[in-house]
Formats: sequence, structure tokens, C-alpha cells
Amino acid sequence: MATVPIPLRTPFTDLVGCDVPIQLAGMGWVSGLDLADAVSAAGALGMVGYPMVPARVLGELLDAVRQRTSRPVGVNFILPLLEDEACVDVAAERMPVVEFFYADPVPRLVTRAKRGGALAAWQVGSVEEARAAADAGCDFVVVQGREAGGHVRGVRPLLPLLDEVLDAVDVPVVAAGGIGSARTLAAVLAAGAARIGTRFVATHESDAHPDYKDALVRAGSGDTTLTTQFSTGWPDAPHRVLSGCVERARSLDTDIAGEAVLGGVPVPVPASSPVCPIRTTTGHLDAMTLYAGEAVGTVSRIESALDIVRELADGAARLLCKASGGIGKEPA
Repeated sequence: MATVPIPLRTPFTDLVGCDVPIQLAGMGWVSGLDLADAVSAAGALGMVGYPMVPARVLGELLDAVRQRTSRPVGVNFILPLLEDEACVDVAAERMPVVEFFYADPVPRLVTRAKRGGALAAWQVGSVEEARAAADAGCDFVVVQGREAGGHVRGVRPLLPLLDEVLDAVDVPVVAAGGIGSARTLAAVLAAGAARIGTRFVATHESDAHPDYKDALVRAGSGDTTLTTQFSTGWPDAPHRVLSGCVERARSLDTDIAGEAVLGGVPVPVPASSPVCPIRTTTGHLDAMTLYAGEAVGTVSRIESALDIVRELADGAARLLCKASGGIGKEPA
């Protein structure tokens, strides 16, 4: 991507070493090597979602990322799914950013990440968690509003929560939840950066199943719901998904919704589990977890990650330039 316009440079981009203040959400098996690499190549911060593999296998995956690009890429760990903390060491030795989510901040893990040479980050859902993350030594925090798709920690709308967190911590802050257009990106850039997931699911590089991507394209902004339906193996965990998959999951008359092939091995997908359909998934795809945030209405087609980053970054820069009365050079 061309050099980022001056209005988009933020403390986040300076800290992480990327050109655009956009972070890819780390989304399980959906944000794998291809998507993380494509987002990073576009100038943003790519993220690999921890795929629940042993430390040795994770190391091989991240080595493959490093062979593709020297640009910033991070790893996201969801704490209820992290069984071996050695994976944190493996990630920190290879990636410039290690991020944690879905638990109260744990200083021990932050220390492990930083000891390995990585920046440490924590995605939070409250002001209290944000303070705890900063106190634990995190280099930046991600503030999640309830508008976000996927695993939802936040219980409040993004903007009022973001406002309070910005007053509470002195580290760069990334805004997450319901951000999918240039206008919403521009609106949160006072924080420093935006974390985006749903739009990147509907990309050529995403590992999501084609039917899942098509469902996002067809959906409107009011077609999501926050539910605990998909809690098999993860009791009472709230997720924001496309509304239609909830009813289909409730009407499913089998304990197994389908099968996914992971590393060449067929793995059953339990009914109402939080596992979303990926490229190799077969079965009752429309009854599986189709994660989507309230920004799903901005998904109009399946496109490249590069096109999305360019659209959002250039559009936000123009809006900010216009709002400031034209001060500064407008991007070409």
C-alpha cells in the first residue's frame, strides 16, 4: 500500500510499526496465515488466531508467517482455550505482538510475552479490565463494545466505554465493535486505532467457508444477535452471530452439526459449539456459529483484504481532512 496519509498516523502505528491504524481481529481458524499476511501486507496489523495446537505446531505455523513477511503480525490467545502457556513463549519469540482475551488480565502472561520480545496487549470489556491490563504492563489495550461479533466480553456500547477507557489509561487504545466503514474508522481514531473482524471474514484470503462469507454479504445491519446458544464446551459464553443460525441450531435434531478437516484429520463439530464453519467444514453449515458484528451491513461483496484496508484508510483520511477544514494534504 502507498505511504499512509499523515492524518492516519497515530501512537498505535508508531508503537506497532505498521502504516495504517487498523488491527485485524484474531479469529480462530478464520484468520490464518493467508489473511494475517494479506492484512499486514496492506499496511495494517495482521493477526493470527491461536488455532488450539501444541506449542511445536504453533511454532511451525508462525515460522511460516515469518517466511512470508517481515511486516508486523500478531497472535491472539483466548484464555479459556489456552492449555499450554509455552505457546505464549513460542509466539513472543516470533511475533512482534502477543494479545490475550476473555479473562481478567494476568500479569504473569504479560510478563512472559514481553520477556520473549513481543509487545503485549489485552482485549477488555470494561474500564476496570483496561486499568488492570495497563497495570499488568500491557503496551496497548483493545476496548471491545457489545456491538462486536464473535466472543463478546463487552457489555456496553463501544463509544461511551471507549471514552472512559481513554481517560483511565495512558497506553494506546484500539477500539473494537461495529467498525466496518471509513466513517466509523474516522470516528474512533482519536483512540489510536480500530480492530476490525467481520469485514475481513468476507475476504478471499479468509479461511471461512464460502457459504459463511455469502451469508455475511446477504445480511443487513439488524441481522445479528447476542446469544449464549453456542456454548457447547464453553458454558454461558455470549457470542454475536447472524440471527438466522440461532434458530437453525435450536431446531437441529443431532448432537453433531458436521465435520471439519484440520491438518488432514476429520474432526466432528458438536451442535451449538462455538466453532464456525471453515473452508473444509461439511454438514449443517447454516446451524453452526456464524459470527458477525453489527458492522455486517457494510459487507456488500467478497473482496481482498488489501481493497478493504485501502477503502477504510483512504476514506477515513479524506473525512478527517474535510472535518479539519482541509488542513493538510488530502490523499490522492
